[in-house]
Amino acid sequence: MNICRSLLVCCLIGLVSAPSLFAQQNKNRRPRRANLTIPEVAPADVICFALYTVHDNTLKLTAQLYPLGDDAERTLRLEVNKDGRWRQVATAKVIEAGWTAPFRVENWDDTQTVSYRVRHGQQASYEGTIRNNPVDKDEIVVAAFTGNSIQPAHGGDISRQDLLDNVRRVDADVLFFSGDQVYDHHRHYAAWLKFGRDFGDIIKDRPTVCLPDDHDAGQPNLWGESGKISTLPGAADGGYSQPGVYVQEVERAQTSHLPDPADPHKIGQGIGVYYTNLNWGGVDFAILEDRKFKTGPAGRVPKQGPRPDHIRNPDYDPASVDVEGAVLLGQRQLNFIDRWAQDWRQAKMKVALSQTIFCGGAHIHGSANGRLHADMDSNGWPQSGRNRALESLRKAFAFHCAGDQHLATIFHHGIDEHRDAIWSFCVPSIANLYLRWWEPLEPGANREPGAPQYTGDHLDGFANKVTNYAAANPDKQPAGNILNTRAAGFGIVRLNTATREITMECWPRNVDVTDPAAEQYPGWPRTISQFDNYRPPSWGTLGELQFDVDSPVVQLVEADSDEVLYTVRVAGKRFSPPAPEGRTFRVKAGVETPQRVILKDARVGGDPQAVSLQ
Repeated sequence: MNICRSLLVCCLIGLVSAPSLFAQQNKNRRPRRANLTIPEVAPADVICFALYTVHDNTLKLTAQLYPLGDDAERTLRLEVNKDGRWRQVATAKVIEAGWTAPFRVENWDDTQTVSYRVRHGQQASYEGTIRNNPVDKDEIVVAAFTGNSIQPAHGGDISRQDLLDNVRRVDADVLFFSGDQVYDHHRHYAAWLKFGRDFGDIIKDRPTVCLPDDHDAGQPNLWGESGKISTLPGAADGGYSQPGVYVQEVERAQTSHLPDPADPHKIGQGIGVYYTNLNWGGVDFAILEDRKFKTGPAGRVPKQGPRPDHIRNPDYDPASVDVEGAVLLGQRQLNFIDRWAQDWRQAKMKVALSQTIFCGGAHIHGSANGRLHADMDSNGWPQSGRNRALESLRKAFAFHCAGDQHLATIFHHGIDEHRDAIWSFCVPSIANLYLRWWEPLEPGANREPGAPQYTGDHLDGFANKVTNYAAANPDKQPAGNILNTRAAGFGIVRLNTATREITMECWPRNVDVTDPAAEQYPGWPRTISQFDNYRPPSWGTLGELQFDVDSPVVQLVEADSDEVLYTVRVAGKRFSPPAPEGRTFRVKAGVETPQRVILKDARVGGDPQAVSLQ
């Protein structure tokens, strides 16, 4: 019993520099791990870093500490500098499992930029900047990252200075880490401190979203299945390999600074949820959890490869794996997206952030000859759950940014026809060992002139409709620069709230993104309209609406079923609502909410209408 308790404590706080008993017993079967230690620091340096967000005039900030001594104070103070004087605005108790201190300040004035400092005792002080809400900016810049490995096989502890420099060069408004901030499956705390030492200088001064993924939670793949306990190697039966308290600590460290959860009810093993939204700069970000509710494939889908989640049989029937009852986002999260899609208060654009994209975004895994017909660790499976997620997101004309795949791509997703749903940008990994390639066997249909054959309309391995526009495939025999030949890098998304244009940039490592000679990966940059996220090729438009107010909210409702097809804030005073042929609709509109019916029995090809909302 004492041995089990010791092992659990080691897992929880990572306060071990030598391998655990489990690691010693399995050292011949496990890959080399990074040499992670928790440094001893002076009392003045006990605060490692801090993360924050501001949403709906509430500041949430989590300070991450090094281990405190037995006699050290367990309360931290948060102070802000106003008119040249420091004033305390909050205190927070230290949570010893993971050594975090979560602050909350309501009635926060987000119109001002202020300096802050977190203090511990009489010596420790950590300073940063809480930015003002950039609602007066036309362009909101998101810097997006994934796959922050420091494992020796991934290239080791390569400097991240080029990433920090580029974030400062573009003066990013939001930082997005989509997952795998930590690659050590047993020492999250030690690795998280290392993440903070590497990125803290940019995180401390701007809102940051971190989404824990499988490696963060201590396993190679993750189908969370609402918190069940996994019993299979690889966890393909669904659930978590590490104890629930370990997962709770991981999520507390990485997500407790996010806005309050949309639905805080816990799942199995006492694990919480963090899916929510962050409204910043007129952009409303839905923060999703793709892994937490997802069903595991083992025991539900016939095994057709060396692993339960890998299908290597090219003749299999994709419909056979879309088994009844298999879950992707889960009904609770879908309900949240549906509510979020209709709420456009103080929002001009909608963006979804999650761990990975809604398709099988690669054909070759691991090595150049590792063709895999379908991968159930992707969000292409289960197909019905994938389609339900896209149906909800397109109702908000939401753009999607994610990571995890180790391969940067741009896809326009389809459900009933190609290109009838949202666009996604999967950003490249910061460091990359496990390589993937988007390399379909047949050329894509409807490719743009001069575009590579791998672009265009395709079906992924689950027969999902996808249109590819770019893929940063690594070299088939990577050599030389371990970062750039393996297609490592990061993404930048520019969201123009005035024109409603979205520009995706995909940069390799060790370049200056402001240098005119610096080149992005082939296929980038690419700019789309916000309205491209739900404008199916088969649709027409209703008659043009001419409003007497600027940028009202418009909602399209099917007359027969009362189904809301979409809700969106118009750009300017003119809007021609896209709509399917042969059906009848009601159109609702309002300044902040679509509360008034402005058209009844509207059909494609109708006459222009002048609309007064004043």
